[in-house]
Amino acid sequence: MSRRQGRTLTAGLLAAGLLLTGCGGGAQHETSARDKGGPGLTAPKGTVGGGGSTGGSGSTAGPDAARGDSATEGEGEQRVAPAPDYLSTFALDVDTASYGYARRTLAEGRLPAPETVRPEEFVNSFRPDYKRPEGDGFGVTVDGARTTREGWSLVRVGLATRAADRHGPRPPAALTFVVDISGSMAEPGRLDLVKESLGVLTGQLRDDDSIALVTFSDEAETRLPMTRVGGARDRIRGVVSALETTSSTNVEAGVRTGYDVAVEGRRKGATNRVVLLSDALANTGDTEASSILRRIDEERRAYGITLFGVGVGSDYGDAFMEQLADKGDGHTTYVSTPEQARKVFVDQLPAHIELRARDAKAQVAFDPQTVERFQLIGYENREVADEDFRNDRVDGGEVGAGHTVTALYAVKVRAGRSGHLATATVRWLDPATRAPHEQTGSVETGALAGSIWGGGHDSLQLTAIAGYFADRLRGGELPGAPGYGELAEKAYALAERAESASVRELADAIRQADRLKN
Repeated sequence: MSRRQGRTLTAGLLAAGLLLTGCGGGAQHETSARDKGGPGLTAPKGTVGGGGSTGGSGSTAGPDAARGDSATEGEGEQRVAPAPDYLSTFALDVDTASYGYARRTLAEGRLPAPETVRPEEFVNSFRPDYKRPEGDGFGVTVDGARTTREGWSLVRVGLATRAADRHGPRPPAALTFVVDISGSMAEPGRLDLVKESLGVLTGQLRDDDSIALVTFSDEAETRLPMTRVGGARDRIRGVVSALETTSSTNVEAGVRTGYDVAVEGRRKGATNRVVLLSDALANTGDTEASSILRRIDEERRAYGITLFGVGVGSDYGDAFMEQLADKGDGHTTYVSTPEQARKVFVDQLPAHIELRARDAKAQVAFDPQTVERFQLIGYENREVADEDFRNDRVDGGEVGAGHTVTALYAVKVRAGRSGHLATATVRWLDPATRAPHEQTGSVETGALAGSIWGGGHDSLQLTAIAGYFADRLRGGELPGAPGYGELAEKAYALAERAESASVRELADAIRQADRLKN
C-alpha cells in the first residue's frame, strides 16, 4: 500500500502481494498513548447533520450513503445523508478470505453472495510498498486522488509493519493445528491440500518451534500433543499423512479441544496460536458461534492465544470462520490451489509468527472545513465507537510482521476549499509489554490534485479497482465507480504495466462478474 510511479514502480509490483506506492503521502508523528488527545482527534461532533458520535467506521448513513450528491445528483440518484461527525474508528483487519472465496466462486460460474463480500479483504489482498517503521508498530501513509465524479475523491490510509527477518532472531512459536476431517473435507482441494500444506510447513519451522495437532469430525481427537519440531519432523509428517476424512462436522468440539491442547502446551515468551483449517460448515454439536466465541475470547485474554483461520472448499462457512478469528484476535485467509496454500503456509505463516502489534485500532479525523462528507469502504463489522479508540479494554486487531492494512474512503471535498484534509492515527499495544503507542499521518487537499486514473498512480489505482469491485459485487455504487467492463479494462492495463499475475487474476475475476451480470 504506498506510492511511486511509472515503469520503475510497476516492474516491482509483486512480492508477497504488491510492492507499489501511490501518490501523495503525509507527515508522521509517534507518541506514547499517554499523551492524551493526540493529533487530529478532536474534530467537532455534529458539524454536519447534527448529533454526536455514534462511533464506528460508517460516518455516513448506511453502506450506500455516498452514492449520490445533493448538489449534483441526477434523476433517480440516492441523496447522500450528511455525516454525523468527522471521525471514523475501526479495529485493524488483515483478513483476505472474502477475496479468495469470491474468486473461486466466480471461477465456478457463480456470483458470490453479497453478504460474503467484504471490501477491506479485497483491498488487503494486495500489499503496496508503504513506508515501514524500524521497530514494532506501524508506518502511516495517507494519499489520494480525484475520481471522475465532480467533487469526489478517494483517500487511502495505509499502515505497514516491519517485515520479518526469516533468518534473524524471533520468539519461538507454539502452533496448535485444528484440522477438519469431516466427510465434506474429502472433496479435492480440501483435506488433501491441508495435508500437503502442513507437510511443507513442517520443514519451514525452526527447531525451537512447537506443533500440536487436533482433528475433528463428529468428535475431536488429539493426534499430537505440543511437540518441539527439532528431531520430530518425521513423526509430525507421519501423523499428518495418516489423516483421513470421516463423519460429520463438529467445529465446536474441534475448537474446544484445540484450545485445551494449546493452553496445556503454551510456552511463556512464545507466540501461542491456534490454526483452524476447515470449510467451517458446522452441522454437529453447537453449530452457532456464540459458545465457541466465549471460549476463544477467554483464552485470548488469559493466555494471549490467538486464532488463525484457513478456509477451504467450494462451499465455505465464511461468516462463521470470520467470527471465530475476529474474537480470537486473529485473521482469516482462504486457499483453493496448491500455489495459494504454499503462499500461506510457506511464505506467510512462518514470517508472520512474530507479532508487531496487539489490539490495534485506527481513527481517521476528517477536517470539517474541507470535507463535506465521507464513506469508509468496508470494515462494517470492525467498527469501534469513537470514544473507545483509547480504551485498551476494547479489542482491536492483531498484526504480524510484514503486514499491511489499507482503509479506502470516498470523500466529498467542499467546493473551493483547500488545506488540511485528514489525520489518521493508529494505536496499538506492544506485543511484549502491552504498553500503548500511537503513530499519525496526515494529508492535505493538494494531494487530490491528480486523477486516480492518470499516470503515476498505479498503486492507488489497484486499491481503487479492488475496492470498487467488491462494493459493486455487494450491490453498492460508489461515486465515480466504473462499471464492471471498464473496471476490468483498467485492471488488465495495470496488470500488463506491472507484469503481475496477481493483478491479472483480479482482472479475470472482474471480467467473469461482468459476464455473469449480463
